[in-house]
Amino acid sequence: MATVKNLKIKTATCKRIIKELHSYEKEVEREAAKTADMKEKGADPYDLKQQENVLAESRMMVPDCHKRLESALADLKATLDELEKSTQVKGPEFEDARSIITEIESFLKTTEE
Repeated sequence: MATVKNLKIKTATCKRIIKELHSYEKEVEREAAKTADMKEKGADPYDLKQQENVLAESRMMVPDCHKRLESALADLKATLDELEKSTQVKGPEFEDARSIITEIESFLKTTEE
């Protein structure tokens, strides 16, 4: 059975994953710029290859975060639905969960387009 504590944990998980996703997206931009700069300056081929590997690893993390975010969002929605049906008392945790759900859904819509 879902509890308010579970709701708070799942809400925090969603917040953490979306923050992590934004961080990886910034890292990809930073590493791509660094790679382009190295190519432009004619860097050593070995160093350039290593930098391209770093960039590839960063790019792989973005889809992984998307999958984890979608999974965490589904968990949060299910927990919120269960709690709303089973309890009459609704605290700030419920509003926080709803706002995170809305934020994540709008974010996922913009990334799909």
